Amino acid sequence: MSLYDDAVLVLKGYEDQTDLRQAYLDHLAEHPDGLWKACRAGHITASALVIDPEGGRVLLTLHKKLQMWLQMGGHCEPGDATLAAAALREATEESGVSGLSLLPGGPVRLDRHPIPPPCHCHFDVQYAVVAPPDAAHTISDESLDVRWFGYDEVPGVADASVIRLLEATRARLAA
Repeated sequence: MSLYDDAVLVLKGYEDQTDLRQAYLDHLAEHPDGLWKACRAGHITASALVIDPEGGRVLLTLHKKLQMWLQMGGHCEPGDATLAAAALREATEESGVSGLSLLPGGPVRLDRHPIPPPCHCHFDVQYAVVAPPDAAHTISDESLDVRWFGYDEVPGVADASVIRLLEATRARLAA
């Protein structure tokens, strides 16, 4: 199965955010290259919120280009077999944390957002990953900083999309 086929299956199986989910599917139907950065009409990205449920905290990156505290994530690459694998790869690369595990249940949220030129739009498929106890992190080339924040600290540093992702992740953990 190709990454494109996986993306379509994942999105068809995602039961929340119905209108936005359909916009993602329409984008892929209209743009066979819609998973790749080269698609200037926009492209699918995969991200993951790194969470430490026992410690009640999340690991965020201060994105070098955007100058914002965000979850880990980015563009799909040809070697990614699935969207989940792309999100896990991005989380591992950007956090330096080994032993991350995907939170079961597929994507936690979808978030479509504009990106400054040359890109136009990211159709982000957002997952959550659980960090092992005492996870050590590092700062990647794409980050100015990587830092743990308590759940209650996130609204003070991150934008609404990260806050919504944290809320959805906590709801999934409580289910």
